[in-house]
Amino acid sequence: MSMENPKHILTYGDAFIDYIAVNTENDQFNRHLGGATVNVAAGASRLGMPSKFITITGDDDTSAFVRQELENEGVDLSYSIIVPEKRVSGVYVHFTPDYDRIFAKYENETPDLQVTAQDLVEEAFKDASVFHMCTGTMFHPEALKTTLEAVRLAKEGGALCSFDVNIRPLRWGSEAQCRDTVFQFLADVDILKLTTDELAFLMETDSVEKGIARLSEFDIPLVFLTDGENGTHALFEGENFHVPVVPVQPVDTTGAGDAFVAGTLRYIHLNGLPKTRAEVVDCALFANKLGALCTTKHGALTAMPRLEDLERLS
Repeated sequence: MSMENPKHILTYGDAFIDYIAVNTENDQFNRHLGGATVNVAAGASRLGMPSKFITITGDDDTSAFVRQELENEGVDLSYSIIVPEKRVSGVYVHFTPDYDRIFAKYENETPDLQVTAQDLVEEAFKDASVFHMCTGTMFHPEALKTTLEAVRLAKEGGALCSFDVNIRPLRWGSEAQCRDTVFQFLADVDILKLTTDELAFLMETDSVEKGIARLSEFDIPLVFLTDGENGTHALFEGENFHVPVVPVQPVDTTGAGDAFVAGTLRYIHLNGLPKTRAEVVDCALFANKLGALCTTKHGALTAMPRLEDLERLS
Protein backbone atom coordinates (compact mmCIF):
# COMPACT_ATOMS: atom_id res chain seq x y z
CA MET A 1 0.00 0.00 0.00
CA SER A 2 1.08 3.57 -0.53
CA MET A 3 0.08 7.13 0.18
CA GLU A 4 -2.25 6.75 -2.84
CA ASN A 5 -4.16 3.94 -1.11
CA PRO A 6 -7.79 4.66 -2.09
CA LYS A 7 -9.26 2.72 0.82
CA HIS A 8 -10.36 4.07 4.21
CA ILE A 9 -10.01 3.19 7.88
CA LEU A 10 -13.41 2.02 9.14
CA THR A 11 -14.37 2.16 12.82
CA TYR A 12 -17.54 1.03 14.59
CA GLY A 13 -18.71 2.02 18.07
CA ASP A 14 -20.60 4.37 20.33
CA ALA A 15 -20.15 8.09 20.64
CA PHE A 16 -20.00 9.34 24.21
CA ILE A 17 -20.02 12.62 25.99
CA ASP A 18 -17.03 12.55 28.34
CA TYR A 19 -17.56 14.58 31.48
CA ILE A 20 -13.93 14.94 32.54
CA ALA A 21 -12.92 16.19 35.97
CA VAL A 22 -10.90 19.38 36.04
CA ASN A 23 -9.20 18.50 39.34
CA THR A 24 -8.41 15.56 41.59
CA GLU A 25 -11.29 16.49 43.88
CA ASN A 26 -13.56 15.38 41.03
CA ASP A 27 -16.19 17.99 41.78
CA GLN A 28 -16.09 19.95 38.51
CA PHE A 29 -16.30 18.66 34.96
CA ASN A 30 -15.81 19.80 31.37
CA ARG A 31 -17.82 18.31 28.50
CA HIS A 32 -16.01 16.66 25.59
CA LEU A 33 -17.01 14.42 22.72
CA GLY A 34 -15.44 11.06 23.45
CA GLY A 35 -15.58 7.31 23.38
CA ALA A 36 -12.69 5.05 22.45
CA THR A 37 -13.82 4.45 18.87
CA VAL A 38 -14.64 8.15 18.37
CA ASN A 39 -11.12 9.02 19.47
CA VAL A 40 -9.61 6.46 17.11
CA ALA A 41 -11.71 7.59 14.13
CA ALA A 42 -10.85 11.24 14.76
CA GLY A 43 -7.25 10.40 15.62
CA ALA A 44 -6.79 8.62 12.30
CA SER A 45 -8.27 11.61 10.48
CA ARG A 46 -5.91 13.98 12.33
CA LEU A 47 -3.07 11.83 11.03
CA GLY A 48 -4.18 12.47 7.46
CA MET A 49 -6.05 9.21 6.90
CA PRO A 50 -9.48 8.78 5.26
CA SER A 51 -11.61 7.82 8.25
CA LYS A 52 -15.19 6.55 8.29
CA PHE A 53 -17.24 5.85 11.41
CA ILE A 54 -20.30 3.67 11.98
CA THR A 55 -22.41 4.82 14.93
CA ILE A 56 -25.95 5.82 15.92
CA THR A 57 -27.17 9.25 17.04
CA GLY A 58 -30.55 10.92 17.61
CA ASP A 59 -32.33 14.16 16.81
CA ASP A 60 -31.50 16.17 19.95
CA ASP A 61 -28.92 18.91 20.46
CA THR A 62 -26.37 16.54 21.99
CA SER A 63 -26.51 14.25 18.96
CA ALA A 64 -26.19 17.24 16.64
CA PHE A 65 -23.12 18.30 18.65
CA VAL A 66 -21.62 14.82 18.22
CA ARG A 67 -22.15 14.79 14.45
CA GLN A 68 -20.83 18.31 14.00
CA GLU A 69 -17.72 17.63 16.07
CA LEU A 70 -16.95 14.49 14.07
CA GLU A 71 -17.49 16.29 10.78
CA ASN A 72 -15.20 19.07 12.02
CA GLU A 73 -12.59 16.37 12.57
CA GLY A 74 -12.95 15.20 8.98
CA VAL A 75 -14.62 11.91 9.93
CA ASP A 76 -17.04 10.59 7.29
CA LEU A 77 -20.42 9.60 8.80
CA SER A 78 -22.06 8.36 5.60
CA TYR A 79 -22.34 4.83 7.04
CA SER A 80 -23.73 6.01 10.39
CA ILE A 81 -27.44 6.10 11.16
CA ILE A 82 -29.83 8.53 12.85
CA VAL A 83 -32.73 7.24 14.94
CA PRO A 84 -34.67 10.24 16.33
CA GLU A 85 -35.22 8.73 19.78
CA LYS A 86 -31.56 7.85 20.37
CA ARG A 87 -29.73 9.71 23.15
CA VAL A 88 -25.93 9.71 23.29
CA SER A 89 -24.41 8.12 26.39
CA GLY A 90 -22.31 9.96 28.95
CA VAL A 91 -19.35 8.86 31.04
CA TYR A 92 -17.85 10.62 34.06
CA VAL A 93 -14.07 10.48 34.25
CA HIS A 94 -12.46 11.04 37.66
CA PHE A 95 -8.77 11.47 38.44
CA THR A 96 -6.58 9.93 41.11
CA PRO A 97 -4.00 12.15 42.87
CA ASP A 98 -1.50 10.95 40.21
CA TYR A 99 -3.89 11.96 37.42
CA ASP A 100 -4.64 8.43 36.35
CA ARG A 101 -8.17 8.23 35.02
CA ILE A 102 -11.05 6.31 36.59
CA PHE A 103 -14.29 5.75 34.70
CA ALA A 104 -16.64 6.45 37.59
CA LYS A 105 -20.17 6.42 36.16
CA TYR A 106 -22.06 5.82 32.93
CA GLU A 107 -25.36 7.32 31.85
CA ASN A 108 -27.36 5.78 29.00
CA GLU A 109 -31.03 6.69 28.49
CA THR A 110 -31.54 4.56 25.36
CA PRO A 111 -29.35 1.45 25.66
CA ASP A 112 -31.54 -0.66 23.39
CA LEU A 113 -31.25 1.67 20.41
CA GLN A 114 -28.19 0.32 18.60
CA VAL A 115 -26.78 -0.01 15.11
CA THR A 116 -28.18 -3.33 13.92
CA ALA A 117 -26.57 -5.91 11.67
CA GLN A 118 -29.08 -4.91 8.98
CA ASP A 119 -27.83 -1.31 9.15
CA LEU A 120 -24.34 -2.31 8.03
CA VAL A 121 -23.42 -1.55 4.42
CA GLU A 122 -21.29 -4.18 2.70
CA GLU A 123 -19.55 -1.55 0.57
CA ALA A 124 -18.11 0.10 3.68
CA PHE A 125 -16.09 -3.01 4.47
CA LYS A 126 -15.04 -3.80 0.90
CA ASP A 127 -13.52 -0.33 0.65
CA ALA A 128 -11.74 -0.50 4.03
CA SER A 129 -8.07 -1.28 4.52
CA VAL A 130 -8.72 -2.06 8.17
CA PHE A 131 -11.81 -2.36 10.35
CA HIS A 132 -11.42 -1.32 14.00
CA MET A 133 -13.62 -2.14 17.01
CA CYS A 134 -13.48 -2.33 20.80
CA THR A 135 -15.63 -3.83 23.56
CA GLY A 136 -17.48 -0.57 24.25
CA THR A 137 -20.82 -1.86 22.92
CA MET A 138 -20.35 -5.63 23.04
CA PHE A 139 -22.07 -6.07 26.40
CA HIS A 140 -25.39 -5.31 24.64
CA PRO A 141 -26.83 -8.35 22.78
CA GLU A 142 -27.89 -6.36 19.70
CA ALA A 143 -24.56 -4.55 19.44
CA LEU A 144 -22.73 -7.87 19.89
CA LYS A 145 -24.63 -9.31 16.91
CA THR A 146 -23.75 -6.20 14.92
CA THR A 147 -20.07 -6.49 15.79
CA LEU A 148 -19.98 -10.16 14.82
CA GLU A 149 -21.58 -9.31 11.48
CA ALA A 150 -19.15 -6.41 10.99
CA VAL A 151 -16.20 -8.74 11.50
CA ARG A 152 -17.69 -11.21 9.02
CA LEU A 153 -18.13 -8.47 6.42
CA ALA A 154 -14.62 -7.19 7.05
CA LYS A 155 -13.04 -10.63 6.59
CA GLU A 156 -15.18 -11.30 3.52
CA GLY A 157 -14.27 -7.92 2.07
CA GLY A 158 -10.53 -8.34 2.62
CA ALA A 159 -10.10 -5.77 5.40
CA LEU A 160 -7.78 -6.42 8.32
CA CYS A 161 -9.49 -6.55 11.74
CA SER A 162 -8.19 -4.42 14.61
CA PHE A 163 -9.43 -4.92 18.17
CA ASP A 164 -8.70 -2.78 21.24
CA VAL A 165 -10.23 -4.69 24.14
CA ASN A 166 -10.56 -1.44 26.13
CA ILE A 167 -12.31 -3.13 29.05
CA ARG A 168 -14.61 -1.05 31.28
CA PRO A 169 -15.78 -3.44 34.04
CA LEU A 170 -18.72 -1.24 35.09
CA ARG A 171 -20.41 -1.93 31.76
CA TRP A 172 -20.51 -5.72 32.07
CA GLY A 173 -22.91 -7.99 33.92
CA SER A 174 -19.99 -10.13 35.09
CA GLU A 175 -16.27 -10.61 34.56
CA ALA A 176 -16.95 -14.00 32.97
CA GLN A 177 -19.32 -12.44 30.41
CA CYS A 178 -16.65 -9.92 29.47
CA ARG A 179 -13.92 -12.54 29.08
CA ASP A 180 -16.11 -14.91 27.08
CA THR A 181 -17.14 -12.10 24.74
CA VAL A 182 -13.57 -10.98 24.10
CA PHE A 183 -12.37 -14.54 23.49
CA GLN A 184 -14.95 -15.22 20.78
CA PHE A 185 -13.40 -12.47 18.62
CA LEU A 186 -9.74 -13.35 18.97
CA ALA A 187 -9.69 -16.00 16.23
CA ASP A 188 -10.58 -13.36 13.61
CA VAL A 189 -8.37 -10.53 14.87
CA ASP A 190 -5.29 -9.42 12.91
CA ILE A 191 -4.21 -6.63 15.29
CA LEU A 192 -4.91 -6.75 19.03
CA LYS A 193 -4.18 -3.94 21.47
CA LEU A 194 -4.51 -4.32 25.23
CA THR A 195 -2.89 -3.03 28.39
CA THR A 196 -0.97 -5.09 30.93
CA ASP A 197 -3.91 -4.69 33.33
CA GLU A 198 -6.30 -5.98 30.68
CA LEU A 199 -4.02 -8.92 29.99
CA ALA A 200 -4.09 -9.79 33.71
CA PHE A 201 -7.89 -9.53 33.76
CA LEU A 202 -8.48 -11.62 30.64
CA MET A 203 -5.93 -14.32 31.39
CA GLU A 204 -6.61 -14.31 35.15
CA THR A 205 -2.97 -14.06 36.15
CA ASP A 206 -0.77 -11.34 37.61
CA SER A 207 2.20 -12.75 35.70
CA VAL A 208 2.79 -10.91 32.42
CA GLU A 209 4.80 -13.88 31.17
CA LYS A 210 1.98 -16.36 31.88
CA GLY A 211 -0.57 -13.98 30.39
CA ILE A 212 1.45 -13.61 27.20
CA ALA A 213 1.90 -17.37 26.98
CA ARG A 214 -1.84 -17.95 27.17
CA LEU A 215 -2.60 -15.13 24.73
CA SER A 216 -0.11 -16.63 22.28
CA GLU A 217 -2.36 -19.69 21.98
CA PHE A 218 -4.81 -17.57 19.96
CA ASP A 219 -2.17 -17.10 17.22
CA ILE A 220 -2.97 -13.43 16.56
CA PRO A 221 -0.66 -11.98 13.86
CA LEU A 222 0.19 -8.78 15.76
CA VAL A 223 -0.35 -7.94 19.43
CA PHE A 224 0.61 -4.72 21.19
CA LEU A 225 0.63 -4.88 24.97
CA THR A 226 0.91 -1.33 26.29
CA ASP A 227 2.30 -0.44 29.70
CA GLY A 228 2.13 3.35 29.97
CA GLU A 229 5.48 5.04 30.57
CA ASN A 230 7.15 1.61 30.43
CA GLY A 231 6.48 1.34 26.70
CA THR A 232 5.00 -1.53 24.71
CA HIS A 233 5.48 -5.27 24.37
CA ALA A 234 5.07 -6.47 20.80
CA LEU A 235 4.08 -10.08 20.21
CA PHE A 236 4.94 -11.12 16.67
CA GLU A 237 5.70 -14.51 15.09
CA GLY A 238 6.27 -16.14 18.47
CA GLU A 239 8.57 -13.39 19.72
CA ASN A 240 7.97 -10.96 22.59
CA PHE A 241 10.05 -7.81 22.41
CA HIS A 242 9.94 -4.44 24.15
CA VAL A 243 9.56 -1.10 22.37
CA PRO A 244 10.36 1.95 24.56
CA VAL A 245 8.46 5.22 24.67
CA VAL A 246 9.87 8.76 24.70
CA PRO A 247 9.44 10.08 28.28
CA VAL A 248 7.06 13.01 28.71
CA GLN A 249 5.49 14.88 31.62
CA PRO A 250 1.88 13.65 31.58
CA VAL A 251 -1.05 15.80 32.67
CA ASP A 252 -3.91 13.51 31.63
CA THR A 253 -3.71 9.90 30.44
CA THR A 254 -7.25 9.86 28.99
CA GLY A 255 -7.18 8.80 25.35
CA ALA A 256 -3.53 7.76 25.22
CA GLY A 257 -4.40 4.22 24.20
CA ASP A 258 -6.71 5.53 21.48
CA ALA A 259 -3.93 7.74 20.11
CA PHE A 260 -1.68 4.66 20.08
CA VAL A 261 -4.31 2.73 18.11
CA ALA A 262 -4.79 5.60 15.63
CA GLY A 263 -1.04 5.55 14.99
CA THR A 264 -1.06 1.80 14.50
CA LEU A 265 -3.94 2.02 12.03
CA ARG A 266 -2.20 4.78 10.08
CA TYR A 267 0.92 2.67 9.75
CA ILE A 268 -1.05 -0.37 8.62
CA HIS A 269 -3.24 1.62 6.22
CA LEU A 270 -0.13 2.92 4.48
CA ASN A 271 2.11 -0.14 4.70
CA GLY A 272 -0.06 -3.18 5.35
CA LEU A 273 0.44 -5.55 8.25
CA PRO A 274 4.09 -5.56 9.39
CA LYS A 275 6.03 -8.46 7.89
CA THR A 276 9.28 -8.21 9.85
CA ARG A 277 10.37 -7.45 13.39
CA ALA A 278 11.86 -4.15 12.20
CA GLU A 279 8.51 -3.10 10.74
CA VAL A 280 6.72 -4.02 13.98
CA VAL A 281 9.19 -1.87 15.92
CA ASP A 282 8.68 1.05 13.52
CA CYS A 283 4.91 0.76 13.94
CA ALA A 284 5.11 0.58 17.74
CA LEU A 285 7.61 3.45 18.01
CA PHE A 286 5.30 5.67 15.96
CA ALA A 287 2.24 4.66 17.99
CA ASN A 288 4.12 5.09 21.28
CA LYS A 289 5.00 8.67 20.36
CA LEU A 290 1.37 9.48 19.65
CA GLY A 291 0.22 7.93 22.92
CA ALA A 292 2.84 9.89 24.84
CA LEU A 293 1.92 13.16 23.13
CA CYS A 294 -1.74 12.63 24.01
CA THR A 295 -0.89 12.57 27.73
CA THR A 296 0.66 16.05 27.56
CA LYS A 297 -2.77 17.67 27.02
CA HIS A 298 -6.03 17.53 28.93
CA GLY A 299 -8.98 15.75 27.36
CA ALA A 300 -9.27 12.81 25.01
CA LEU A 301 -10.45 13.79 21.54
CA THR A 302 -9.06 17.29 22.07
CA ALA A 303 -5.67 15.75 22.89
CA MET A 304 -5.45 13.44 19.86
CA PRO A 305 -2.14 14.38 18.17
CA ARG A 306 -1.59 15.54 14.62
CA LEU A 307 1.43 14.63 12.52
CA GLU A 308 3.01 18.04 13.04
CA ASP A 309 2.86 17.49 16.82
CA LEU A 310 5.50 14.77 16.49
CA GLU A 311 8.10 17.48 15.99
CA ARG A 312 7.82 18.20 19.71
CA LEU A 313 9.31 14.79 20.43
CA SER A 314 12.11 14.93 17.87
